[in-house]
Amino acid sequence: MIYANYIARCIEIARRGEYYVAPNPMVGALLVRDSDETVLAEGWHERFGGPHAEVNCFRNADQLPNVNYQETTLFVSLEPCSHYGKTPPCAKLIIEKGVKRVVVGMLDPNPLVAGKGVQMLRDAGIEVIVGVLEPQCRELNKRFLCLHEKHRPYVILKWAQTSDGFIDIKRTSGTPLKISTPATKEIVHKMRAENMAIMVGTRTVLLDNPRLLNTHWEGRNPVRITLDRHHILPPDARIFSDESETIVYRDRTDWPFILTDLASRNIHSVLVEGGTTLLSHILSTGLWDEIHIEIAPELTVSDGVPAPSIPLPSTYDLVDAHLLYTIYHP
Repeated sequence: MIYANYIARCIEIARRGEYYVAPNPMVGALLVRDSDETVLAEGWHERFGGPHAEVNCFRNADQLPNVNYQETTLFVSLEPCSHYGKTPPCAKLIIEKGVKRVVVGMLDPNPLVAGKGVQMLRDAGIEVIVGVLEPQCRELNKRFLCLHEKHRPYVILKWAQTSDGFIDIKRTSGTPLKISTPATKEIVHKMRAENMAIMVGTRTVLLDNPRLLNTHWEGRNPVRITLDRHHILPPDARIFSDESETIVYRDRTDWPFILTDLASRNIHSVLVEGGTTLLSHILSTGLWDEIHIEIAPELTVSDGVPAPSIPLPSTYDLVDAHLLYTIYHP
């Protein structure tokens, strides 16, 4: 039995819950019959507050005739939970089912679990194997891991710029410079769905009056975040609409404090969309994880609002003739 193949499938089906489970991790589970290595059932964590992957997997297996759990192996991408939360402990259910073996992609860094689930299974006499495709399992839940290991949200910076390095024309009112195409705008909304929060600075709210909602991709709207250090944002700004929660920082606007506060709210990721002052400040702190830059090669303005300055990698994606760069924190 090649364990990696089954954990790879767990990772694949776990992504089906990508836009709905935050701040919980994405998790997938498979039940395999040992005698012929047949996959009997699958399950994944579908929505926050709903049944975990193991529960859904066993529910599907229970629909089959004559399943002998004592002759099966359960594969799961993340350590089964061992505590009572919104649902009972999955480790307890696994023990009750009587499976022979459990193969785990990686341990859960959440201090409520953190090895306790594996130990509970081993204490019950179940063979447990840990660390199969662990790097891939970590990538799957990098936002969840950042919250519990670094005690701050996973930070993604994003902006679009002209070929000569500007994110907007100089203006005090009026329509912002249109840089993104319909296809690249869709990518941005996918990023909004992937992250729990979205943030812009004061100037962006005043000039653009954005809603900051996810309107071009499936999934939930992100929590909206902005700054108002001088208490100048109008109460009727669209960012304050009741379509999503909004957090405004006024008295404390330093980035480390904001990250600590967001972590206390159990927000595991934040997408920062601008403007240049906010993006440059975050870059200077070093407290970020990814940068996504869109460049429109045919668009120039000669004089405008400069984009943050950062060396670009040699590799990029090409969408609608626009260059899309991704930079990971060194």
